[in-house]
Parts: sequence; C-alpha cells; structure tokens
Amino acid sequence: MEQVLAFLLPLFMGLLQQGRGGLLEVEPRQPVVAVALGGSRQLTCRLACATRAASVQWRGLDTSLGAVQSGAGSSVLTVRNASLSATGTRVCVGSCGNLTFQRTVQLLVFAFPNQLTVSPVALVPGQTQELACTAHNVTPADPEALSLSLLLEDQELEGVQALGREKEEEEVPEEGEDPLFQVTERWRLPPLKTPAPSTLHCQATMRLPGLELSHRRPIPVLNILTSQEPPILTSQEPPILTSQEATLEQDSARSPWSPSPKPGNSSIRPCRPEIRRSPAPGGLELLCEAACGPGTAVHWIQAPGELAAYKRWEAGAQAWLSVLWAGCNPEGWFQCRLDPGGQTASLYLLPEICSPQTSEALWIGSLVLALLLLMFLTYHLWKRCRPTT
Repeated sequence: MEQVLAFLLPLFMGLLQQGRGGLLEVEPRQPVVAVALGGSRQLTCRLACATRAASVQWRGLDTSLGAVQSGAGSSVLTVRNASLSATGTRVCVGSCGNLTFQRTVQLLVFAFPNQLTVSPVALVPGQTQELACTAHNVTPADPEALSLSLLLEDQELEGVQALGREKEEEEVPEEGEDPLFQVTERWRLPPLKTPAPSTLHCQATMRLPGLELSHRRPIPVLNILTSQEPPILTSQEPPILTSQEATLEQDSARSPWSPSPKPGNSSIRPCRPEIRRSPAPGGLELLCEAACGPGTAVHWIQAPGELAAYKRWEAGAQAWLSVLWAGCNPEGWFQCRLDPGGQTASLYLLPEICSPQTSEALWIGSLVLALLLLMFLTYHLWKRCRPTT
C-alpha cells in the first residue's frame, strides 16, 4: 500500500501542476493584454526545471500568431503592426520531462485615435441646447470599453439629460482592412448661467484590462453682455471675454507647406493668425495678424452680410477691418485666413447695443437742427445782402 501511494503522489502532483500552470510564467502577467492597432507587443513565456532543460513553445491555431523565438527554458512571441485580426488567444506550452504545463493569454487589439468632433462647435449661455460628441475610428465600441462624457473642469456637468448613443461603422473597409466605428453621444444641456464657463470639454475614455486612455475636445462658450451700451476699453491690451463680442479660433487642417515649429523646441507654437480688437469711434476696429515671418499674408474672408460692405485694408501679415455699431450691424462670424497654410481665426459679434428707435430719433433730431441752422444762416445773409432804399 505504501509503495502504491509513493507512486501515485508524484503523479497526482504533476497533474495538479499541469492544471494550475505550475512553474510556467508569462509576462505580462495579466490574462488579457491590450495592444493598439498598428502597434507592437511582446509576450515572454518561461519555465524552470529542477533537473533538466525545459521545453517552452508558443502555439496557436491561426496564422496571426506572430514571430516566435524559442530557446532553453523560454519563448518570446512578438506581434508587430497589430491588426484587428490579431485579436485572440495565445497558448504557451512548457514541459519538464513528463510534466506538461500550459498558460493562455488573450490578446486584444484596440483603436482609439484622438479624433473627436462636436456639434455645435460653440455654446451660447442662457438657453437650452442639444450637443453631440463623436469619437471616430474606434474599436471596441461597446459601452463597457468606450465612454463619452461632458465635463466642466474635471467634473461631469450637472443637469445634463442623456439623449442616447449611436454606433455606426465607418466607411466600408477595403479588402484586407479592419472595420472601425464612430460612436456618438447626445445630450440636452440646461441653460448655462451667466457669466458662463469659458470652456466645456467632451471626453472620450477607453477602458481595457490594465489600460485606461482618454482624449478631450474643448467646446467654447460665447459670453454675452446684456448691456445696451458699447464696451469702454481703456487698455490697449486685448480685452477679456466679458464684453459683448466673443472670440473663437478655428484652425483648419495643416497643409503640407504650412509653417512648422523648429525641431527640438517644443515651446514654439504652430504659426496661426489671431484676431485682436480695439475701440474706434462708433464701433470696433478688428486686426488680423500672424507673426509667421516673411512670405506670409492674412486676408479677411468672411463677415456678416457682405464682406464688400466693410471698410478694410491689408498689409502683408496684417489686415484691418472696421465695424460700426450704427445701423444695427448683423450678428455673425468675422473670419480671416493665413496664406500659405490656410489656418483661420474667427470672431463672433453679437450686436447687443443696437437700438433702431434711438438711432431713428437721433437722425430726425439732427435733421431738424440742421434745417433750423440753415434757416438762421439764410435770414442773416438776406438781411446783409438786401438792397437799401
């Protein structure tokens, strides 16, 4: 009986080690390993035997197993330029004599580029609005992995009503390409208080085993002053966005020939135009300029109504445009563009100070005063020039 137990005990321990993985080790240690689409990842499997050299080998049933290099007691699996088809289970098998060990790893390929869009591109305080935020070219797209949220600073905006989530496949992939998705989250926002926050953010977060990534897209808020008088600016510095105009810069996609920052100096920002405002008699003077060096110029390309109706002049990297408050100028965007490069900057004006009745009364009063003055001058001229008898 003791001889039988002595024979069965090692066999039982070997079977137990085979079921639990024994001394076989895999790095990374997580059962699920995430790798970005187009990225690379390395899995290492090791086994130490007490009396003899171990045999270790990665195995798989599919053709996307990856490059395998095996040696004494170890095997390295390298996945390069990962495609979505590389998602699946990888198996490492090791043996010490008659004892066999096995470990499995689930490889998960994901796509999460920084491609967020919002609609509308800016918000207005004091009114209920609907907002949509879309993450493009992502996978996996299920809510457990990908979430979209609306943030004020670092906290979710209160009072927001979720209107639903939409998931669509991006353009039909060509043969051999991987399908990706666009996910859109929609909300109904409560009226933003005045003064409103300068910026909200849409945040997309990808949560996978052992990995959490996030991207943010700013959503500017147009601050509006309800005063009926034009802003009085005493400083030559650009005013803070508390007057009745609000600025939103919109950069177009960089073209291949647009100026770029110098290598090795991360403090130099990409060249782009900016719009500055300064008070002028009866309104504002807008200056679009770009400090981009020689060979560049800026041009006004958009204004409420017709651009030709505004007084403007240009000189290379500077362009001026005159905006008069009189006559109730239309509400809308002023936009200028940098050439070459195509980057744009925009300014949104809200003509809160417009008062048609006051302007009409002032015009009529001025006309009556001019007529009285003309009659006074005519009477005095007639008295001096009339013939004497």
